[in-house]
Amino acid sequence: MTAVVEGQDRGVSRITVATAAVRNWKAPIALGIFAVVSILLFGVFGRTGTSSFRLSTDSDLFQLPAAHLPSRAIGILIPIVLALIALYATWIVSRARRVPIWIVIVFAVLDLFTFLVWASVGHTLAIPGMLVSAVSLSVPLIFGSLGGVISERVGVVNIAIEGQLLAGAFVAALVASATHVPLLGLVAAMVAGMLVSFLLAAFSIKYIVDQVIVGVVINVLVTGLTSFLYTQVLSPNQTVLNSPQSFPRIEIPLLGEIPVIGPVLFDQTIIIYLMYVAVFMVWFGLFHTRWGLRLRARGEHPQAADTVGINVNRGRFWNVALAGAIVGLGGAYFTLSSVPGFTKEMTGGAGYIALAAVIFGRWDPIRATLAALLFGFSQSLQFALSSIGSPVPSEFMLMLPYVVTIFAVAGLVGRVRGPAASGKAYVKS
Repeated sequence: MTAVVEGQDRGVSRITVATAAVRNWKAPIALGIFAVVSILLFGVFGRTGTSSFRLSTDSDLFQLPAAHLPSRAIGILIPIVLALIALYATWIVSRARRVPIWIVIVFAVLDLFTFLVWASVGHTLAIPGMLVSAVSLSVPLIFGSLGGVISERVGVVNIAIEGQLLAGAFVAALVASATHVPLLGLVAAMVAGMLVSFLLAAFSIKYIVDQVIVGVVINVLVTGLTSFLYTQVLSPNQTVLNSPQSFPRIEIPLLGEIPVIGPVLFDQTIIIYLMYVAVFMVWFGLFHTRWGLRLRARGEHPQAADTVGINVNRGRFWNVALAGAIVGLGGAYFTLSSVPGFTKEMTGGAGYIALAAVIFGRWDPIRATLAALLFGFSQSLQFALSSIGSPVPSEFMLMLPYVVTIFAVAGLVGRVRGPAASGKAYVKS
């Protein structure tokens, strides 16, 4: 920034401040690369045939006709539109302006639509089923990301989300099987997640151990402990201790019969309805309540919070415990809704993907939820395309969720600033 004196008027200097224009070419370059790939894959080497999308189920209130789309025509027209969008983004950046997020979203939706048309030539893709699967696969990620947002907003890096999910899944299966009451298993999963959080909070807050190291150690500890107990306790008593009753689906009248969105949002289990409530409550609590203001103060400037009488470490401890209870609900989904029963390491790295959703969502509960839904959709897409015999190699489909995770965090987010005091222990002076 430079200041230049242009002249004087009655003894008062008039100063013009020149600010250097900052142009971020990341978005135009990324959009341009994807546009070129789309032109080559879907246009030059496109497939000839018809792709069908089924939009309704037999139980819907009314039926929507299936969409039959010409793959070759769409593979030529939409990549041209994508190229025009990339050029428009380049023009925006050349004028030292940021590319609006809606442009990236429109580009991504069009590119994904073209990919689905190309991949499903000669087959019928059931859109409602794919979306239902996406929501189901996203549930543990959403609960995990909500817990991660609370922990990091209060100043504690929660690497132990994986361990909290695994502990919740194990205890939920054990308690629900022994008592034959799934709700007790749900409560037990929350307690298990909270107990794992107590370990994280005690070592990182009380004993000032590096939070990342503590989180990794806890994940290894919980993985080993649950695997040992599964082998020694659950496996020999499978019918008694590892056969929990699953939660039934609860359809909301009329809403559950709306095509496409009805089965996705309003014909789900109680855990998913609790997820809706949890997302709203965490968002509202963080940004519209006294509790949220104090929580964020502990994570941004703990010394200032301490100065006005806020107990920083006690608040951190109990909020990390609350985060663990929320993550425990996500663990219960594995054994009480998804797969009735516990198996070794059944979370499959979901905790780390949830942590990526926290970063991708910029430590905001709504954005983190949308990021988790994106990762869940990528997993659902893998299963849907594999079931119809897509030409996409199975190895690529298996790694798709993790590629999306890496690209989202490294490519779309890049360098972001989290809570200023996250990961830093507070010692009262």
